[in-house]
Amino acid sequence: MAIRLIVTIAAAPGRGAELAQLYSAYCTEVMKEPGCEQFEVFQSAVDPDKLVLLERWIDKAALDVHALTSVRPTMPPELRVGTSEREDYEYNRTR
Repeated sequence: MAIRLIVTIAAAPGRGAELAQLYSAYCTEVMKEPGCEQFEVFQSAVDPDKLVLLERWIDKAALDVHALTSVRPTMPPELRVGTSEREDYEYNRTR
């Protein structure tokens, strides 16, 4: 069963575009990983300092491999505030 992750990230005031650009490069690399169907960063049109990562993995095993092997980028701490929030969903298409 496919797994969908939604990760919400708060950028420091006025730094959303800069943080999104850094995540964009990381997304390009993660998309090359086996089992990754989507790994994209979105910047809110309403609040440009709010970012969302949308991930979709073919199954939990692929996500587990990503978690163990992916080298996460070091983001400058001054670009973020607070902690990110992650929601996991089993992906069942309803339409």
